Amino acid sequence: VQLQACGGGLVQAGGSLRLSCAASGCSFSSYAMGWFRRAPGKEREFVSAIRWSGGSPYYANSVKGRFTIFRDNAKNTVYLQMASLKPEDTAVYYCAAGRVRIDSMRYSDEYRYWGQGTQLTVSS
Repeated sequence: VQLQACGGGLVQAGGSLRLSCAASGCSFSSYAMGWFRRAPGKEREFVSAIRWSGGSPYYANSVKGRFTIFRDNAKNTVYLQMASLKPEDTAVYYCAAGRVRIDSMRYSDEYRYWGQGTQLTVSS
């Protein structure tokens, strides 16, 4: 299973950006998909996750109301639409896949497959 994340870049505070994560080599539609991020000098943290069906999107409190996760199983791709970006959103963003229970979607250890990460930098 390979995950390819892309879409990162440099954005001004208040701006928007969409990250994409394309999967190959797996039954994408059977996996929960998650987004995590690691800011400089910090631990990796949960951002958002979505069930295989596209239901039950789940967000960290820090991004709730600003980020939207959705998936297109026909394209084997999950997206993270980010709006009202803040400098504290600056991080490397990783997508992950796994057969994860709803109550465990925020835990990185539950995900088996990981993408390589894409850098988001939000300038003030």
